[in-house]
Amino acid sequence: MIKEAVSNEDILRCFDVMSELRTHLVKDNFLNSIRIMETEGYKLVFMEDKGVIVAVAGYRININLFMGKHLYIDDFVTSNNYRSKGYGEKLINWLRDVARKSDCKYFHLDSGTQRDQAHKFYFQQGFTIASYHFSEKINDR
Repeated sequence: MIKEAVSNEDILRCFDVMSELRTHLVKDNFLNSIRIMETEGYKLVFMEDKGVIVAVAGYRININLFMGKHLYIDDFVTSNNYRSKGYGEKLINWLRDVARKSDCKYFHLDSGTQRDQAHKFYFQQGFTIASYHFSEKINDR
């Protein structure tokens, strides 16, 4: 079952899996970072198997001129020990359903160019490459 991480305890329980994707994260800052992002619409959700968190996603619903109303996945990771067991697909389908029920026109994410296995998974889930994402690091903070 997929649940939203609402309590401090659930948010902190998501850290270990999230840090597999976001290796720079510091556990002592994680809760505060999530709480700040929540004020901007971010929602953290997780999937458990026998009490163990196996997959985590962070998403937000926004509106912009380019896509109109859309669900954007900020973070998406299945724990390395639980990959290729269907958890990621279930989580994607759940998020897609949230997008549909929220009347979103698009459902999308960015994925690092080095993440070949993730790209294979996203293509299997029906995603396509729609654009390039450009960035420039301007501050080390």
